This record gives sequence, structure tokens and C-alpha cells, in this order.
Amino acid sequence: MRLHAAALAFCAAILSALPAFAADPVRLGAVLSVTGPASFLGEPEKNTIQMEVDKINAAGGVLGRPLEVVILDDETDVNKAVLATDRLLKKEQVSAILGPTTSGNSLAVMAKAAAAKVPLVSCSAAEKITKPVNPYIFKVAPSDRLAAARILSHAKKQGYKKLAILTVSDGFGQAGREVLKELVPAGGFELVADEVFGPKDTDMTAQLTKIQGASPDAVICWGTNPGPAVVAKNRVQLGIKTPLYMSHGVASKKFIELAGEAAEGLLLPAGKITAAAKLPDSDPEKALLVAYTKAYGEKYNAPVSTFGGHGYDSLHLVVKAVADAGSDKPEAIRDALEKTKAFPGIGGVFTFTPEDHAGLGPDAFIMLGIANGDWVIVGE
Repeated sequence: MRLHAAALAFCAAILSALPAFAADPVRLGAVLSVTGPASFLGEPEKNTIQMEVDKINAAGGVLGRPLEVVILDDETDVNKAVLATDRLLKKEQVSAILGPTTSGNSLAVMAKAAAAKVPLVSCSAAEKITKPVNPYIFKVAPSDRLAAARILSHAKKQGYKKLAILTVSDGFGQAGREVLKELVPAGGFELVADEVFGPKDTDMTAQLTKIQGASPDAVICWGTNPGPAVVAKNRVQLGIKTPLYMSHGVASKKFIELAGEAAEGLLLPAGKITAAAKLPDSDPEKALLVAYTKAYGEKYNAPVSTFGGHGYDSLHLVVKAVADAGSDKPEAIRDALEKTKAFPGIGGVFTFTPEDHAGLGPDAFIMLGIANGDWVIVGE
């Protein structure tokens, strides 16, 4: 009997330590590429969202209500992303959607969210997601244009004149290719080669051989894993010494693991989270980035990436909008999102306006190099 009483007392103590929620949850949805080729993007997004939801609920929830996020895995498949979005809108009746993870999947589903008048905060980078502006569509990944501009700024300071581009033929690559074909000549460079590879291609020596024949001063590869790692390896196998820039689409340690020694010396623009500990103490975002890095590492025993940061930002921007609006009605969330000013996130400081649903500026990126299997911050 004493043991039973003690057990009851212990349970009561545990329950009293948890927040007491009497109201229905604030219900959000997420479409993420937790598995499939883009799982290196979607898994940290899912992990981060779950970690932050637990933290928010432990602190009392949102508007005194528990926060719930229904996370569906699209398996990096565009058709499954469409089905998942339909389910969230029609069956789960969520107030907002986080994701999808990839640009192609975001572009495929965003019209559905807009038609249902449910705000969607994409975790992908393609400029087309928010340009032109759709009232219900936002995104947290810095735009391709900002990444391309950072690469070209660095290239100009190195004195490069002739550039070649090698892009993947999916939504992310096509969007990047369009921006590069615009900005390269606009920046005073000559575009001497324009090659494309497929998302599932396992050998890019043909494209690299053509590029080598054009004698560029530098090459820009635009894609997400595993293709860019193959490009890096083929470059070494062919003995090509021409400087190689990667896009922000490979800004995670997974790329370095996949490319191995072939990653050495490569350059890419990335969010500050990628090298948070190496930022100067004077950086106003460092404290948040280091805290997130520590929390994620302790919970999942894995390094953070830019992409987990997209999960953090999409969730916290929507939660802030719910709090600011005092409502979880989709239209109220949309209106509050559009009024967000100077919100410090993992990807940068966000300010949305009716004309800008991307919310970030050029300072969202730093230039990184890879040396001895790790990131180094590269000066302009």
C-alpha cells in the first residue's frame, strides 16, 4: 500500500511539473523530405521542429494552448508532396504549413495552400517561390539570387573573368541556373560554358570535360547532394585545378562526407549556422546560433546544418505570428507573418512586407571554404 501511495505521489509530482492545457491545440502541418535523396535536408528540419515544439510546450505552449505539428514525409517525391499537402489541408485542417523541403516540391504544392487560404512557409530557396509575391506563400531559405551574388562578389575580387556553370536539372538547379545566367553577364563576367546534369546521374566527367575545354577561370556547380559530391570527385579524377564554387544547397557536413578529400579547397556561400562557433563574438546572431547548435547536438548527437535552421525559422515565424495575432486562424497568421519585422532566426534576421515574402538580405550568407575536412570562414 505504501508503495502504491508513493507511486501515485510520484506521478502527481510529474504531472504537476508539466504545463496544464485545457484548450485544443494550435495545429500546424509540415511536409518534409525526411527520407529519399533530400533526406539530408528534411531530417534535420523534422528533428529541429520536434525539438522546438517540445520546448515551446514545456514553456506553456502558444496562447496558453499546446502546439501540435503534423509532420508528413514526402520521401523527396513531388507527387507524394502533393498528396501530403492535400491531407494537411483537407483532413488535418491545419492552420499553416511548414515546408516543403525542396524547391521543386514547394513549387508543386504552393498553389494548393494559396487556394485554401492557408499560409505556407517553404523551407526551400528558389526565387520563384516568392517572386511574384503570393499573399499566402512565404519562405525562409535565402534566395538563390543572394547566394549567386555572394559567389560572384568573391569571384570578382579574385579577378576571375570567365565563368562556367554546371547545374542540376531539378527545381533547385533550374532556378539557380536562371539566376546565374542573368547575374553572370550582368556582373561583367563572360559565361563560357553552361552544362546540366540529372539528379540521379553518377558520372559528370563528360560535362566537366566540356567545361575544361572552354578554359574558365572558375566553375560554379549548383545542386544538392549527391550530385555535387560526384562533380567534386570527377574534377579531381580529371586533374582539373580550376577553382570550383558550390551552391548553398550543399551547406552541410554531409557534403564533406560524401565528397571526401575531393571537397578540399572548394568554396560556397552558406548561412552563419554552418560555422557558428567560428563567428566573431561581436556578431549579433552568434549567441542564438551557438545555443541552437548545442541543443541540437545534445539531443540528436549530430552536427547542425543550415537546413535544420530552416525548420527552426519556419516554425518560430509561424508561432510568433500566432502569438502576435492572438489567433490561429489561417488568415490572421498570414496577416501577422507579413508584418514581421527584424525577427532573429537561424538563417538571418527576417523582415517581411507585402512586397517581400522572402525576408532576408545579402548578410544571410557568409563565404566558406573547406580545409582539412572542416569549414573555414573565407574573407571577401
